Amino acid sequence: MALLGKKEEKTNVPLLGGGSSKEDFVATRPGEVHTLLGKGSEFEGKLTFEGQVRIDGKFNGQIITKDVLVVGEGARVQAEITAGTVIINGTVEGNVRATQLIELHAPARVKGNIEAPALTMDRGVIFEGTSKMENLGAKGSTPPPPPAPGEGRK
Repeated sequence: MALLGKKEEKTNVPLLGGGSSKEDFVATRPGEVHTLLGKGSEFEGKLTFEGQVRIDGKFNGQIITKDVLVVGEGARVQAEITAGTVIINGTVEGNVRATQLIELHAPARVKGNIEAPALTMDRGVIFEGTSKMENLGAKGSTPPPPPAPGEGRK
């Protein structure tokens, strides 16, 4: 039975000259999954996290992170998702909002609206909804207004 939890390995090492604060530890392998909701497991509620989380089971609720969410093949997620990067290989029902990137890989199925500054979608992905691409990370920045009538280029 899979549970939420950190993978215990010697992948976090203290920085040289180290103090004891949380920031003094770094992961030695980029892209490493910190937490896994494994196949056959089910979870309902609000999930907030730092680092990378992979869901291979069933999840129902809300997911919020500034980091990476991976929905594995065979996973079934019904949630409102707000993340830095979202990588989907399974089934997602709900709106997905990413500040950096959304990747949809076959055989992904997404039913809901997606919003991100960058989007990749493989052939074979089923997407039912709308997509909106804008820089979500740049809060408060708006495009310059169009020139007023009669103020053409000189």
